[in-house]
Formats: sequence, C-alpha cells, structure tokens
Amino acid sequence: MAAINSVTELTQDGDIAIVTLNSPPVNALSANVRDGLFEGFKAAIADDSVKAIVLICAGRTFIAGADISEFGGASKGASLFDVQNMMENSPKAVIAAIHGTALGGGLEVALTAHYRVAVPSAKCGLPEVNLGLLPGAGGTQRLPRIVGAEKALEMMTSGAHVPAKECLAMGLVDSMAEEGKLLEGAVAFARKVLDEKMPLKKVRDRDVAGGSPDVFANFRKANARKFRGFMAPEANIKCVEASLLPFEEGLKVERTLFMELMTGPQSAAQRYVFFAERAANKIPDVPDDTEILPVKKVGVIGAGTMGGGIAMNFLNAGLPVTIVETKQEALDRGLGVIRKNYENTAAKGRLTLEAVETRMGLLSGSLELSDLADCDLIIEAVFENMDIKKDVFGKLDKIAKPGAILATNTSFLNVDEIAAATSRPESVIGLHFFSPANVMRLLEIVRGDKTSKPVIATSMKLGKTIGKVAVLVGVCNGFVGNRMLAMRQRQAQQLVAEGAMPWDVDRVLYDFGFPMGPFAMSDLAGLDIGWNKDASKGETIRDVLCEMDRRGQKTGAGYYDYDEKRNAKPSAVTEQIIRDFAAKSGVNARDIDDAEILERTILPMINEGAKILEEGKAIRASDVDTVWVNGYGWPVYRGGPMHYADSLGLAKVVERLKAYEAQHGDFFKPSALLEKLAAEGKGFKDLK
Repeated sequence: MAAINSVTELTQDGDIAIVTLNSPPVNALSANVRDGLFEGFKAAIADDSVKAIVLICAGRTFIAGADISEFGGASKGASLFDVQNMMENSPKAVIAAIHGTALGGGLEVALTAHYRVAVPSAKCGLPEVNLGLLPGAGGTQRLPRIVGAEKALEMMTSGAHVPAKECLAMGLVDSMAEEGKLLEGAVAFARKVLDEKMPLKKVRDRDVAGGSPDVFANFRKANARKFRGFMAPEANIKCVEASLLPFEEGLKVERTLFMELMTGPQSAAQRYVFFAERAANKIPDVPDDTEILPVKKVGVIGAGTMGGGIAMNFLNAGLPVTIVETKQEALDRGLGVIRKNYENTAAKGRLTLEAVETRMGLLSGSLELSDLADCDLIIEAVFENMDIKKDVFGKLDKIAKPGAILATNTSFLNVDEIAAATSRPESVIGLHFFSPANVMRLLEIVRGDKTSKPVIATSMKLGKTIGKVAVLVGVCNGFVGNRMLAMRQRQAQQLVAEGAMPWDVDRVLYDFGFPMGPFAMSDLAGLDIGWNKDASKGETIRDVLCEMDRRGQKTGAGYYDYDEKRNAKPSAVTEQIIRDFAAKSGVNARDIDDAEILERTILPMINEGAKILEEGKAIRASDVDTVWVNGYGWPVYRGGPMHYADSLGLAKVVERLKAYEAQHGDFFKPSALLEKLAAEGKGFKDLK
C-alpha cells in the first residue's frame, strides 16, 4: 500500500493496481483529489508489474461531482483535464468502479476510463444544467458518443440521475457487480479484460448515433415551454450538436459555451440558490445538538385539498397518518382524492400499485379529534379563520399527549395568538405548506415567540424528511412569501386602475420568468374565492366580474375569455369594465410601458423583503429568496428578489423607489435598511 496523498492511496491485487479515493463526504473533485488521482495513475502506469488499473472510491459514493466551492477561484494543482488525459491515454486498461452517484465531473472522469463497472444501486448523471452550466470537461462530447444523441439530450437538459440498470442498457456501464462487492467485481472485470485481450476503448473515438437535424429540432420544440428563459438547456443542446464534429472541435464549442454560462448572471443566480437552500437549514440560535423529538405518527385536521396534500407528504415518507374531518362525506371524499392521486401517479409509471397500497395502508380517517391523542405531530389545516383555529387548538390542548408538536398550516394568521389558545405555546409552530402540498417544495416554518428550540429543530428536520425546502420565518402578517406577494398584487391592481390591461401586467411578469401573472393566476384559482355574493356592491373590478358570473377558468371567463380548452385571450368585456371604472374614478387612463409595469410590481417586493429583514422576520436575505424561488415561481435563473436587487445595484433600486414615491406616495418609500445599504455601497449579500 502506498499513500499518494491525504485522500488517495495505491494498492495492488496481483497485477491489478487499485487507485482508491477517500475524500469525505462525497469525493468531490477538489484540488487535493485531482492531484491524488493524477499522481496515483501516473505511478500505476509507470509500474511494470501493473497490467490494469481500477479506480474506486471509499465512503458512500463515487466522485459525486465538482467541488463547487472552488468555482470562480484560481485553479491550483492538477487540472481535471490532466487527470482525464492521464486515464484516457493510459497504455493499461482503466476500469472505473461506480457506487453511489457518479455525477457531473465524476461521470466525466468515469467516461475517460476504458470500461465502467457499477453496482445496481449506483446512479450516473450530468446535472450541471441545474446550476445554469454544462459539463465542462468533455462530458458533452463523450456522453453522446456512448449513449447516442437523444439519450444525451435527455440526460444533460434534465440533470437526471440515471439508475445503473438503465446505464447498462444504454452502454454507459459495461458490467454490473454484486451489491457490496464492487471491488471484487471490478477486479474480476479487469482480469477479464486482460484474459480476453479486450481493446482499450476510448469513448472520444466513437461516432454519435442518432444525431440527425430532426432529432434536435423536435427536442427543442417538445421542451420549449420547460426551457423558457433558461440559457443552459440550449447551450447543452448546442454541445450535443457539436458532438457530431471531430472531438477536438466539439471540445472547443463546449469550452466556449461553458465560459459564457460560467461568467453569466444566470449560473451565478442558480449557484447562489443552490447554496441558499443549504444555508436555510442553519438556525443561529438553535444549536446542531438540539434535541430532536420523536415523530412516529402524524395527525392532520381537515381532509380538503391542503389537508390531503399535507398527509401525502408523511405517507410518502413512511409515517402513519390519521386524518380527521367533521363529516363522513368530507372524510370519504378526502380519502378518495388521496387514493386517486396515488393511482394517477402509478398509472404514469412513477409508483407501483404495491406502493400505492402500502401508503394507503398507513392512512386512517376519523371524525373524532380524540383519535389524535397518540400522535407526535398534529397539523391543523382548517378554514383560514382565527376563531375557528383557536377553537381547534383549545380542543387539541386537552387531547394531545404531552410533548406533541401542535402545528398550524395558516398562510398569514398570527401564530402567537393561535398558540395562546393552548396551555403549551412552546409546542406550537406554523408549518405553512404550499398548494398542492404534496408537490410544492417550500415549507415556511413559522416560529412563535414561545416556540421551543427542540420543536423548531424537529420541524426543520421533518421538512428534510418529507423532501421539502424548509425556511424558518417569524410571525408577521403573511410571513415572508404572502407579505411580499401582497405588495405585488396591490401594484398590479393599481396599474390596471391607471390604464394598464391585466394581460399587459401578466405578459411582463411572464416574460420576466414567472409561470403566470397575477390576473391569470386569479382566473385559475377562481375570482370568487373570498367573494360574498350577498354583500357584493360592484365596488371593485373583481366584484363586477363575479356578479357577471365571470369567475375565472371554471366559468369560461374572468379577467380573460376562455375557449373550451381553457386557452385564454384578452377580453373586450374586461377592458370596458376597466375603462368604465377609470372614468367613474376620475382617472385619466394612460398607456403604461413594460419597464414601469416591471418596476412597480417587483421593486415593492424587494422593499418589503428589506423590511422583513429589518424586523428580523427572516434570518438572512437568501432565506427570503429561497421562499420565493421554491414557493412562488420566482425564476431560479434570477436568484430571488433580494439577489435580483443586488444584481441591479441597491443604489439603483432606491433611486427608482424614490422616483415612484414622488409620483405615487409613501407606498414606495424605501425602507431604512435599503437606504442604509445603498448609501454604504453594499448589497443584501453583505448582511451578516
């Protein structure tokens, strides 16, 4: 055994050299790892007693990718290209032994081996697109040469982690080893290569299968909506097209496009979001060793859309759930919807029928709150009314066992007031799920004044258990997300009152990168949510639309007109209602340009985010951004409202807010924090 460096060692099994990499936690391609690999292969190649070389990684995974903390820094040590050239040009067969994940740079290393052996649980992928990048070490040129253009397009633009059995079927992996016996399997395969005098196959020398122009045109067309606004998917597609060129020419295209993305704003934003989501788990006043309370059974109050979706999160994680309703009909309907959702997922091949029954077997329904007495966590998801919620929590206080976490799914009500309805406010917390709760990634965790640290720590850990991005926020009206959304909605309505049309506002925000604008969203949700027919007096545009039975997509008309396929088009009826309101209000309707629409909807959100930070209702600016990217459709390639503000420059933000303040009043008055940071030439990123 010879230690190459602190993370690499070189051993031998007869005439097979074994280069072992051990750089916890995921063997990322840091400078130390690259140096170790380079020197390890160099030594094995120089040793005349070695006939073939196996690369294997210790720990839970193969090389999981680049060390992204080094991005943008000065390069040091052996480059990844040096390592790849050493492996690919080795006169001795190189076999990559894969377990865990071979992702990004990890797979790019494996692709320069002559052969690849994996265990069945392994996965391979090139997920750089999720950081606004493309594989920059020949991956865009080698992958199509081994799996064909179509598979490469799918893998590179989705960032999918492909199971080993699929990799074997597409030729990305050459042989499977028995689970837990990867080294033995890889060494045996190396001996087979020697015994059968198998060729030293360089992936770079292969031809690309299935690279006709139609393949690329059809792929772009099929994914146009999904890729809208993103630069990285198109750059990845161009690289696969370039793989039809001679290898070195394709590499030049890859390098040019990689540098464009790497130095551009989209990748910077997407890398920022990557780190922001991880930073959200760190709570300064809740130490890592805080007690985690056991949660082995969950109760949900309310079997409607939210309650059912919330229950599914825990069922998916293997936790038994009791769901309570007030009427049998509502309970049956809720349980039926949960089953139907699972069966629809199974019909699409994403879940087995056995898994459906396993999950449904963990679910029980009841009409009695007392059946929640043995639950470790109880989540209330009833009507958004303070009196109702306080009544529920007062009853829970008498029923729930000592130490149980009592959570409310409220989207804007005061969690402290709800907690005061119990004798144990330290056990009460807000768990604000987003609809549909079984799909949306965000979980706003709302700490009350008296919420205990173990309850906070347990809630954050549970968020991870059920696959959510959890962000801890403080108590205020609307918390972080809805509080900022209210600012945007207010200005959207005001813009329409001044002469902009709903479809103009929606178009500007859609072009900015949101999935839809506020008026299209209102039509989708239903304009009559919260509207009272008996009390309506036509005082708002919405009132008039609802009174005309224009209540959104469900009635075929709302702000927009809809055809039988629910395709929207601007409505002459809505336009006339808006003009009538302007005339009645004495407003001189005017044309409002796109730049003003964007500034007046986005800048107030930034300003409100600054106020939230000023008040300590969010721990850090990146938490605000994490909320908006994961819960409200803010385009990830713009990094979130606070990151976007930094990219504009806070001096510019303050200048524009003051200009609108002069025209429209105090609504646009910049927050003290925003003015302070701008005056100091700082950004939200500088807040500590």
